[in-house]
Amino acid sequence: MCFLLLRGANGILSTLTEAANQGMSAMTDFFLIPVAYLLGSISSAIIVCRLMRLPDPRTEGSNNPGATNVLRIGGKKAAALTLAGDTLKGFVPVLSANLLGVSVPVLAGVGLAAFLGHLYPVFFGFKGGKGVATAFGVQFGLSWMVGGTVAAIWLLIAKVLNISSLAALVSTALAPLIVWYFLDATELVIMQLLISLMLFWRHRTNIRNMINGTEGSIGKQQPPD
Repeated sequence: MCFLLLRGANGILSTLTEAANQGMSAMTDFFLIPVAYLLGSISSAIIVCRLMRLPDPRTEGSNNPGATNVLRIGGKKAAALTLAGDTLKGFVPVLSANLLGVSVPVLAGVGLAAFLGHLYPVFFGFKGGKGVATAFGVQFGLSWMVGGTVAAIWLLIAKVLNISSLAALVSTALAPLIVWYFLDATELVIMQLLISLMLFWRHRTNIRNMINGTEGSIGKQQPPD
């Protein structure tokens, strides 16, 4: 009798422990999404310009806090630091979520949150950059094959046509297909489709300039924003 009671108690305890672990796992998963947004909200361009005593990229040049504008107002070193920071804030949260083995919907939420943080940073009045570098970071965090393929397309178009914004738009347009081909996860394809649509919207001025034949060449706007 005592043996049966102990066995029953152990079973109940195991069930409660498993339920608690699942609950903690779910909380951890969804905690990653706001953390990703906050990381994305850290504006590399503004921080680099302040540390290097450069003008605020939101009020100089194109008024865009991204690597291209930082190159314009501060030179290659400042632009490289900005580019690295913008890429890492997409890469780190998505790779971390990947390594933690979160569900696919949560992984998609983390990637989208990091990207939205760059576009609409809570720390800087919700006025961010265009998002190409952060999108690259998200893609590399998902898979080296996805990120490498998108980056290779950007490099190819940039080399052949010599227009950074066009390279960004072409690689962005193809990115959902690349995610589908390598990962074949509906939630991740939808995430990338949303990112691509927002990137096109953020590049609407560049698109008008290309139509009018006034968009600058890579010599004037080298790295992706």
